[in-house]
Amino acid sequence: MMVFDWFTFSIGLLAQLLFSARTLVQWVLSERAKRVVSPSLFWILGLLGSFLFSMYGCLREDFSIVFGQCVLFYVYWWNLKKQGVWEKIPFVVRMILCSGSVIFAMLVLCNTPMLTGYFFKNTRLPLWLLFLGTVGQLVFASRFIVQWIYSYYIGRSTLPMVFWIISLIGSSMILLYGVLRHDIVLLLGHSFGIVVYIRNLYIGQFLEVKGRRA
Repeated sequence: MMVFDWFTFSIGLLAQLLFSARTLVQWVLSERAKRVVSPSLFWILGLLGSFLFSMYGCLREDFSIVFGQCVLFYVYWWNLKKQGVWEKIPFVVRMILCSGSVIFAMLVLCNTPMLTGYFFKNTRLPLWLLFLGTVGQLVFASRFIVQWIYSYYIGRSTLPMVFWIISLIGSSMILLYGVLRHDIVLLLGHSFGIVVYIRNLYIGQFLEVKGRRA
């Protein structure tokens, strides 16, 4: 049991490290450009991290995590396609990622006993806490839906200001959920993320405007 716990923790920690690396790359490149940028590596690391984090959610039997990640695959894929990067990823890696996303989606959408047991027969967590975690994941995941709609409308991959606002709100909810669940993986990932979201809001609100005026 101890080995399994460490394995689960390692999967979750690796996923959060990928998410943090994604955020760090985007942050550094935005600081250099003095504007908010949408680098390809941001989406690649997000795709890999989402795959592992879905696995972590399954191992933890945490529906809120799995559900949140299941809706993101298409957005990552679309941004990579739009930037002309998806086809450059090795075929085997693409197939593994695509297959994994389908498996996790089927698990969430088709496994009614798991969902019923998770929400109505889960003696480990109160319903209000499950609700907080699920809503937090939905809000956090919705930032990519908004990003996709905005990018689709303007015809290029970009990270608008509303993306960072939603990120800050959703991340704060998940951070609270992680505190209440004593989940070190969620705490480590979202504590760092909140700092970057605030910084990107500052870059987009002040540095970009200042650069355009100059």
